[in-house]
Order: sequence, then structure tokens, then C-alpha cells
Amino acid sequence: MDVFEAVQERSSVRSYSDQSVPRDKLKKILEAGRLAPSARNTQPWHFIVVTDIEKRKILARGRYAKFLTQSPVVIVACGDKQASVDWYAVDVSLAVENMILTAQAEELGTCCVGSFDEKEVHQTVKAPDNFEVLLLLAVGYPKEKVDVASKLLHLGRPRKSLAEITSEEEFGKPLTEKSL
Repeated sequence: MDVFEAVQERSSVRSYSDQSVPRDKLKKILEAGRLAPSARNTQPWHFIVVTDIEKRKILARGRYAKFLTQSPVVIVACGDKQASVDWYAVDVSLAVENMILTAQAEELGTCCVGSFDEKEVHQTVKAPDNFEVLLLLAVGYPKEKVDVASKLLHLGRPRKSLAEITSEEEFGKPLTEKSL
């Protein structure tokens, strides 16, 4: 699978099978995060892999995070606020996107979760004070069921067209075929 296929095929998975994620696939996903670009190459990230069910129950307390108890792996993505004061959140986001696309290529599902109590998650994974918990990434094999809620969301809110989200030279000036 090439990168563009992974981008096209990935979707947020909120229902996982109980099949564990092989360590070699998990290592490849984490390596993809490690290889991401960062401002001044500070690499202000730290990824905490959580597989323990009791800890995943704590991580799943967020309003939209209940499914994290099903996901066999939750990666807690943290950013070092001291190493890169202005850019740690962007840098961690770039690393996580690398991880998501690699997981897709490995036939694993993912879902980014921002619904959590940062202080509670911080304490659960014992992150140092200079690290902020930015997001939780569920990773696992998708359950073979149709996610009705997700399907309805995409029917009611389809992807915007390229013309709706792009401009050329200045905001609102249409991008032409000639320039592509």
C-alpha cells in the first residue's frame, strides 16, 4: 500500500477485535513517529504504550473515549513543553500522523482521542511535569462490524471538495487546473 492509498483508506476506528497487536507492528508504528520531522530537530515527543486494561479503563473515562477499553493498545502522545516551547504540539501531531498512516499500511485501525482529563492521564502514565498529554491514539484490529454512527456522520457531513479548501496566492482566489 502506498502512502496515498493509506490516506484514502484510513478512517477512525472505534470498535476493535480482541486480537493483540504484534510487537513488530507496534515497533514499526512507533518508529514511524520517531522519524517525523520537528522544529530544529528537537523531537519533543514521548509515546507511552498502554496495554494494561486497568490503565486503559482510566484513559477511557473521557466522554468520547469509552471504546479505549476495547482497543488493545493506547498510545499516549506527550509533548515536551520545555524542549520546544512554541512547536511541541505541532511536532507531536506530525509524529502521530506518521504513526496513523503506518498503522493503516499494517492493516491496523486507529482513532485519535482528545476527550480526556489531562491531569488524570498525566498521573496514570506518570509523565514528567514538562510533558503535556496531547492526545491518545487507539490502535488495534478493527472489529468486523459496521460503525453505524460513523457512517451516518459521513453521510451528514461529507468531505469538502478540494475547491472549498484551497486558494491560489491569496484566500478566496480559486486554484486553477493549470496551476496544478
